[in-house]
Amino acid sequence: MLAIYPMLKAAWVVWFFLMFGFIIAWVLRPGRRRSYEALADIPLRDELPRAPRANRSI
Repeated sequence: MLAIYPMLKAAWVVWFFLMFGFIIAWVLRPGRRRSYEALADIPLRDELPRAPRANRSI
């Protein structure tokens, strides 16, 4: 049992690094840019447009 632990510990680090790299590559791939931009606009959709301000000079 104790001889397996260091091997499992090293395998976990390698597995985590590979999964992290895969997730980063999946998120940053070029084809998803439009989708992410649309998702980023969701919180701003319910805001009313601002009324134009009059230019007041002192």
